[in-house]
Amino acid sequence: MGCHAIEGYFNVYPSYHVPRIGGQQAGYIESALKAYRDGSRKHGTMHANAANLTDEVIADIAAFVAGQGK
Repeated sequence: MGCHAIEGYFNVYPSYHVPRIGGQQAGYIESALKAYRDGSRKHGTMHANAANLTDEVIADIAAFVAGQGK
């Protein structure tokens, strides 16, 4: 869960709010990760994290995150 599980977390540079994602709908997480993976959603760190994920792994991550509650 790293950055996305810390209440009020801001990235150091460039400074931006990192949203909590626990409890988010699995479908949203899947589509976001696929978009980061294929580059249609721009964010260097997230692209690097998603670039080598398979659809199956993305679905597993999405199910895990969705089950974490808000």
